[in-house]
Amino acid sequence: MEELLFVAITTALKAGDAIMKIYERDFTVEEKEDKSPLTEADKVSHRIIVTHLHDFPVLSEEGKEIPYEERKNWKKLWIVDPLDGTKEFIKRNGEFTVNIAFVEKGIPVLGVVYAPAIGVLYYGGQGFGAFKVGNGDFSFLENITSGEIFWRELSNVAVSLPFIDNRDEVVVVASRSHKNPETERFIKKVERKYGKVKTVSQGSSLKLTAVAEGKADIYPRIAPTMEWDTAAGQAVVEAAGGKVVKLETGEPLKYNRVNLLNPHFVVYKKGF
Repeated sequence: MEELLFVAITTALKAGDAIMKIYERDFTVEEKEDKSPLTEADKVSHRIIVTHLHDFPVLSEEGKEIPYEERKNWKKLWIVDPLDGTKEFIKRNGEFTVNIAFVEKGIPVLGVVYAPAIGVLYYGGQGFGAFKVGNGDFSFLENITSGEIFWRELSNVAVSLPFIDNRDEVVVVASRSHKNPETERFIKKVERKYGKVKTVSQGSSLKLTAVAEGKADIYPRIAPTMEWDTAAGQAVVEAAGGKVVKLETGEPLKYNRVNLLNPHFVVYKKGF
């Protein structure tokens, strides 16, 4: 677990650095077949990630389409989104992330979510716990090649998730770019059950990490997402004691499915 997390974290930091160099200058925006935007940063981050993730296959948003007939034999794989929140990147609001998850038999057992523009790193895994580093400067890790030294230095600045939060109101986090009537109806149901509800909006996987932290209690996603959008964030949420379940059945979200489009789901913080 520690070795895989070491690789995932260092790779996410390298990708984030490359993304920020593009973010800080003018950049081009293309349109993919599904009409979603694609930037230079998406492509550069993808190249860095696939270069550094060894030993297991990589399923990436910006990688080639891999038929299920090939993928179904992958018992262990990386699922990555080189730049989650491309719309937020283009808007320059800072709410975009690099997502790297390691999946075993359909279960995301570890995940890293790095938001380079705001200098925040989340990571976690089964039996390892979940953590946040929010100091904004990760240069102290750049020249470390020893895992033992790496973890010692990182533990000096990492905070265990979730945070303790004794709010009087329930906080629901929703998508900044994909809020819809179905989500509004879900929030109304939460209000009827719990009373006062505060709704906040956020972009990319930061909605999942808000629940992992305990800043938010619930994140309903009643709109399309793909496996690479959620795998890393789900691993962090679950490592923090929360859960990510299908809206209709309450079953945990699984990965490397025939259809990479996720069902609608709900994320709950620990103890909720």
